[in-house]
Amino acid sequence: MAWIETVAPEAARGLLKRLYDQALQRAGKVFNVVRVQSPRPHVLQASIRLYTEVMHSPRSPLTRTQRELIATVVSQVNACHY
Repeated sequence: MAWIETVAPEAARGLLKRLYDQALQRAGKVFNVVRVQSPRPHVLQASIRLYTEVMHSPRSPLTRTQRELIATVVSQVNACHY
């Protein structure tokens, strides 16, 4: 497994701090799936936008429940706890 040096929430500055603060507001913590992208805050920002579009967009023909179920099954098949 790869090891990536991440930026801790208390060390975040600028864009990364804003993204971490938003993560805290959404989930109450900064999950590792967010922290692993911390060395590249602009990539993290794009990733969050993509996730939001895929999972929350009203333009999708799938319901939010269907999208969550698909994500759960894919994570389980990939042995990923996220």
